[in-house]
Order: sequence, then structure tokens, then C-alpha cells
Amino acid sequence: MRRQLSVRGGGLLALVLAFLVTLTACTGDGDTGSQGESGGSETPAAKVVAQPSNGATNVTPRQPVRLTVTDGTIQQVALTNPAGQKVQGELSGDKRTWKVTEPLGYDKTYTWSGTAISGDGKRTPIKGSFTTVAPDTTMGGRLNVGDGKTYGIAMPITLTFDAPVANKAAVERALSVETSPATEGSWAWLESDTSVHWRPKEYWKPGTKVTVKANLYGVDMGEGTFGEADLTSHFSIGRSQVVKANTQTHRMLVFQDGKQIADYPASFGLDSDPGRVTHSGVHVVMSKHSTYFMNNPGYGYEDFEVNWAVRISNNGEFTHSAPWSVGDQGVRNVSHGCINLAPDDAQEYFELAQIGDPVEIEGSTQQLGPEDGDYHDWTYSWEEWTALSALDQ
Repeated sequence: MRRQLSVRGGGLLALVLAFLVTLTACTGDGDTGSQGESGGSETPAAKVVAQPSNGATNVTPRQPVRLTVTDGTIQQVALTNPAGQKVQGELSGDKRTWKVTEPLGYDKTYTWSGTAISGDGKRTPIKGSFTTVAPDTTMGGRLNVGDGKTYGIAMPITLTFDAPVANKAAVERALSVETSPATEGSWAWLESDTSVHWRPKEYWKPGTKVTVKANLYGVDMGEGTFGEADLTSHFSIGRSQVVKANTQTHRMLVFQDGKQIADYPASFGLDSDPGRVTHSGVHVVMSKHSTYFMNNPGYGYEDFEVNWAVRISNNGEFTHSAPWSVGDQGVRNVSHGCINLAPDDAQEYFELAQIGDPVEIEGSTQQLGPEDGDYHDWTYSWEEWTALSALDQ
């Protein structure tokens, strides 16, 4: 009996050993990456993708720059400039993306370094480089609105360049106007292509807060020219004041918040001389001078001193004190295009006036227009104005 059991036990052991050998052959060595019935595989190495790509050239300083990792996360990363200084950046919460958060410099080579890591600890080096564009020239701009200033309800925003802008659409896309309360408005490129203006559809609401941003740095302005620097200004709109003047009634009325507060007898430009007639249209107060020296060699005067001068156009039109024409004020037009007022009236209006106030003149044979320079913005209908945007062309 015992001999028989022993033989059977040996046979059972052989069967168990054979089964284990077969099982081992089916599952295989875990380090080989071979798939079994479960479909499992070796964890892939982290994959690194840089934007712009390695070796890229002519990258603009504001172009998105980022590094993305799939099948893993970013363990450490740096982007350095030629001086070895690190560029500021931000790592996403899942540690899969890092992006640049500051503008880059012109004509510089930037280099990536760091490590990405896969789920099972495999490391992939982060490396590569790219080079930013080298402009033929850079160009800046000048805003007409000062930080913290207050302006009248007709004030346009103007951005003026030193030379014509070839790529106007790119520049306009870099501009923004934020207002509180919300204000409908549009940019328009005027005749010289060196100046772009923003004006609201209608006069500003009193008390409006405005922020204008011109993110020009890195913008391709065309023909090898790129933006030089960003510009920003925060300003406010003050009370509503509107001047309504009529060259035929010889009066100049002032309204504040819809209420008439002044009525001045005035003498306007001589109607019979096209070179002297005051132009009709919406003028805008541009500057104020307690003393100003006027020049018009064609009409025989230079450095002619006047007081309480308020400029309302670039064609030489002002309101100012004119004691020599008091007898004509309210009766006839005798000036060289300015609005002549009595000394006390001129001083009173000077003190009331604010840069950006509208001065609406009617009754003359000549109209304010582009040849009169800044600011003729309100001589355009809204449809005409919006058609001057580079984004609508």
C-alpha cells in the first residue's frame, strides 16, 4: 500500500511542477514589455513638445512660448537668455505645461533646460533653443491723454507715430480701450497713416473712467519695423460742457450739464475772405494759454500777443481776448478766424474751459475737415468713422 501511495504522490508533484513551468512561460519576464492576456505594457517615456520648435528663428517677442509634456510631468524647467538669466514663467497645476509670462527680447537666442519624468520614474531631458526676430528698426508712439488727467466729453484718444504704419491692422489689434460705464467707440486711421484715433460714438458720459492700452512691444508694424514699447494711460471724463457758437448771430453760448451758464457777444472770422472765415463744425478744446503769441505772415502779423487764448483747432482758431474788436462783437465778423471776446468774457470762458470740451460752431461758409489737423474727429458720421478702422478693410 505504501509503495503505491508514494508513486501517486510523485506523479502529483510532477503535475504541479509542469503547471508552474507552463504558467511562467505564459506570463513572461515583467521587464521585457511583452503583453499578456491583460494587455499591460511598459510605461512610455515622457514626451516633450516646445513651442516654438527647436531651432526656430524670427520668433516675435510676444509670440506664445510654452513647453508641454505628455505621458509624464515637468520635474524642472528653465528658459534662459544669452546672459544666462532665467525668463519668468508659470507652471500649470498638473505640472504638464510651463509658459512664459514676460515679453522676450529682440535678436536673442533662448535655451531650454530641465527634466521631464514619466509615471514610472523614467527621465527625459528638456533641451533646445530658438531665436527671436532682429528688427530693421523699432518705432514707438505717443498718447495724447495723460495719466490721472480729466478731460471734456468730446476728447478723442490719439496715438501718434514717428512714421507711417504699414501693418495698421496688427497695430490696431494691439490697442484696447476699457471704460466704466461701457462706452461704444472705435479706432480710425486718419489720412497720414501716422496717427490712429479712438472716439466714442457719442460724446462721453460725464464721470466715465477710461484705461487705454497700447501693447506695441513686439508687434510687427510691417516693412521690418517692430513696436518699441507699451503705453498705458488711465484718465477720467469730467463735467459736461458744450459751447454753441453761431457766426451769423455773433453769439457764443456755454452750457454745463445741459444748462446755459453764459452768453457772450463774439466776432468771428471775416465772412468775405475764405482765408479768414471761422470754420463750422465740432471743434475740440486742445490747449489753454493765459498769454499767446500769434503768427500769420500772410496777413501781416507775427508774435502778436493775445490773452486768455483757448485753442480749438490746429488751423489757428482760438477763442481769446480782443479788446480792439469789442465794438464789433455781437454785431459783425472781423477776425482772422478766431472767436474774439471782450477781455472779461474771454477770461471767464478760459477758466471754464477744459481740454476735450466740444465747441460747436455753425453758420459759416467753410467746414472743419482733415486739412485742419487734430482734432477733426467729430466731423465724421459714425458710419464714416468706423469705416476708417483697419480691421474693417
